Amino acid sequence: MSNKLSRRKLLGAVGAAVAIDAAANTVYASRRPKPNNIRIIGIACSPRKGKTTAASLKVCLKAAAAVDPRIEVELIELAEMKIDGALAAGLPMAPGQEDDFEKLIPKLSDPKVRGIIVGTPVYFGNMTSLCKALLDRCIAFRKNNFALSNKVAGVLAVGGVRNGGQELTIQSIQAALLCQEMIVVGDSRPTAHIGATVWNNGKGDVTSDEFGMATAKNLGRRVAEVALQIAK
Repeated sequence: MSNKLSRRKLLGAVGAAVAIDAAANTVYASRRPKPNNIRIIGIACSPRKGKTTAASLKVCLKAAAAVDPRIEVELIELAEMKIDGALAAGLPMAPGQEDDFEKLIPKLSDPKVRGIIVGTPVYFGNMTSLCKALLDRCIAFRKNNFALSNKVAGVLAVGGVRNGGQELTIQSIQAALLCQEMIVVGDSRPTAHIGATVWNNGKGDVTSDEFGMATAKNLGRRVAEVALQIAK
């Protein structure tokens, strides 16, 4: 009789412990912070608005948005903007000079922005002067407590030929982004190289470049996946 009672008490105690543990886990799970909506921004550094770089970034951002409904995307085109790279040296703006970089500061430093994808055409094996001016002016973020730190970064380059310097251009931009303490990623599987390499065949429609579009989609997906992981 006493053995049965002891066994009953033991089973009851185990059951209670299991129930308490389950309840505790439920409470902990409910209190565990969950990521809110995050934003991924694509920056087209082409002097030509709405052309192949912008079109490629749209493919990239569409793939990023498809990863999770919490992801918002935005495309910023630098075409027609005035960004003076020389001001990164601390020189004052000339009287009457206009500069649009200040408009980008609150957008890019917003904590909600967890991913930034920089896209540029390839000019003589490297980025455009507009892209370089942007990266130089980003010294403002280093001076402001590294405001871009731990944001995920990806790079897309559009060349006039299949092997037109895209990878060299991507690496050059990545070097600048690493100096911002950003988390730099390449395009994801199955292409899985250093970034999105797109070929503009001269017909103005980069979507016919199947391999390039695959790298653009994979890059967008990779930036989104890593950004979500960091936001958890």
